[in-house]
Amino acid sequence: MVGTQETRLVVLRGNSASGKSSVATGVRERFGRGLALVGQDNLRRIVLRERDRPNAANIGLIDLTARYALDAGFHVVIEGILYADHYGDMLAQLRTDHRGPSHGYYLDVPFAETLARHTTKPIADDVTETQLREWYRPFDLLPGGAEKVIGAGSALTETIEHILLDTGLARLPALDR
Repeated sequence: MVGTQETRLVVLRGNSASGKSSVATGVRERFGRGLALVGQDNLRRIVLRERDRPNAANIGLIDLTARYALDAGFHVVIEGILYADHYGDMLAQLRTDHRGPSHGYYLDVPFAETLARHTTKPIADDVTETQLREWYRPFDLLPGGAEKVIGAGSALTETIEHILLDTGLARLPALDR
């Protein structure tokens, strides 16, 4: 078992440029101290510098990092593309092991919108449209209804507010850390 009855586990998934990082950052900024942000891109690309493959080392590192933060009393937001076939088992086990409430959200953005949003990202010159098409998986939901789908029509502030209210984070005090 991991975390406490009070800790919240939030998983934000979706395709590239769906808004995951912006939503996760917004939730963290609105909540305050005491919420750990576990970003797939940071652990996979920056810390390990590995490709996204089944059974890759970043899967265990994401799991370990989230568990450590939950056990330390932090609420945790895990965000990333987190393909269902690569990360699904790890995320399911983490939800099962977590003592407190766990919430999942899938940001569903059509490819055309993904492409438009991608042009505003710092990696826009490094990642081609062809690569985005290869990475894009429409409606890559986790099995068992583990996620609520948030469509492209939901504005950033609206999505952040929805997640804060839905998870109960809006009613919890920030921690003095």
